[in-house]
Amino acid sequence: MATLTDILRAETDLVDGDLNWLRLLVGDWQIISDLTFADLVLWVPTRSGEWLVVAHARPTTGRMVFAEDIVGTRTPRSRRPLLNESYASRRTVRDQDPGWIDDDGIRQDAVPVVRDGRALAVMSRCTNPAYLRVPSRLELTYMSTGDALCRMIASGAFPSTEVPTGQRRGAPRVGDGIVRLDVDGVITYASPNAISGLHRIGHVGAVLGVTLAEITTGVLRDHAPVDETLALVVTGRAPWSTEVETRAGHVTMRAIPLVERGQRVGAVIIMRDVSELRRRERELMTKDATIREIHHRVKNNLQTVAAVLRLQARRMPSEDARVALQEAVRRVGTIALVHQTLSQALDETVDFDDIVKRSNSAVVEVARTEEPVRSRLVGSFGRLRAEDATSLSMVMAELVSNAVEHGLASNGGELVIEARRGPDPQDPTGEAGELLTVTVSDDGVGLPEGFTPHGDSLGTQIVSSLVQDLRGHIRWERREPRGTVVTFTAKLRAVGATGDDDD
Repeated sequence: MATLTDILRAETDLVDGDLNWLRLLVGDWQIISDLTFADLVLWVPTRSGEWLVVAHARPTTGRMVFAEDIVGTRTPRSRRPLLNESYASRRTVRDQDPGWIDDDGIRQDAVPVVRDGRALAVMSRCTNPAYLRVPSRLELTYMSTGDALCRMIASGAFPSTEVPTGQRRGAPRVGDGIVRLDVDGVITYASPNAISGLHRIGHVGAVLGVTLAEITTGVLRDHAPVDETLALVVTGRAPWSTEVETRAGHVTMRAIPLVERGQRVGAVIIMRDVSELRRRERELMTKDATIREIHHRVKNNLQTVAAVLRLQARRMPSEDARVALQEAVRRVGTIALVHQTLSQALDETVDFDDIVKRSNSAVVEVARTEEPVRSRLVGSFGRLRAEDATSLSMVMAELVSNAVEHGLASNGGELVIEARRGPDPQDPTGEAGELLTVTVSDDGVGLPEGFTPHGDSLGTQIVSSLVQDLRGHIRWERREPRGTVVTFTAKLRAVGATGDDDD
């Protein structure tokens, strides 16, 4: 499906600055739709002289007008005069003759979208007169605020390019709570949800006729440092967002200054009580920190075990016993490396490429070889879940260690690891997970005569068992003209999954 920018570039001659202005409007006009209880339709004049719908928003606070998607449609000839008049005059024009769609009357207000004194498009505000009733005070405040924002669109004062991005979860919406401020920051109206939000963070007493800055200052007394944008938001002087956190609750606020003829006449503050949301986020952060601490302690314990085994190896009179204990030290260290990586991660996944590179470097550096050994990685393992990473790290450590200590011990050479990751041809749905194919090859002396994968070697037995746990298979082959090639596959669990049986 084509994006808004794609449609505008294909149908209009608007420059990049104009395109960005329309993107900002569409990204923020849900507020106007909710305040005016109306569908919003963005029309742009095309090169062919027609009017094209490029965006559409439906209200979440009232009945919608257009149930079907109308983006991409062109206006009927009977509706063009309304759009043409608004576009040419750069003023809002109200349709005095409602149209009819599915036996319902549709009234449109055409609002020009102006930037730097030029009309770029027309935003029509569509309502159904059949469903009008005597509005409450809340609805009157909503509509008057929406009208003020529409006038700002027609004057080029909205949307604002100063609105920061990247706000945390919990951005306020119109239905969450709305406060109107006068030019001095005094509250002239507050919706019931907004009043409840202010009481939640600790305010006691009246709300109307009090400055919002006074309320927030009172509840923040003797509390933690506050957001530096708070003062500008609660006075309505800047179109920014902030959060107010107290011992009693947590509220997000967004300010939209209201401008008439270039002068600020007040502001609308949209707020939301996010106390429960932030509590859950803190619980998740605590849980994540606990899990990372567990991985850190497991890593420390494994390193302690490796140190004890290393000391024991030094006291063993038998060379075979010392070698066996040193192999055990290496295997324990490989598992500890995975837990060390998990202790530094933000989730239960690891960048396995980094583990392979660090593990290979450790094996190559301590290898008892007469000639240098070079190691390189081709392709990428990507991010893996902890369950797969532990088994896979053991497999890779065994294969690399065998290649370096046996295949390349005498003459050195090159060790190449190639990793390919993608969908399983035998599982087109991908329900069983991705397929990882790994090839470990060297140009050493090759496999010994009479080699069998299930022989007496503990290393090959460990590898074969772990590959089976990874739902894969493995094969050893001689490489021509010299060397060894080991290829194995593994079915990887989905990174976003939480468990084999979880939804």
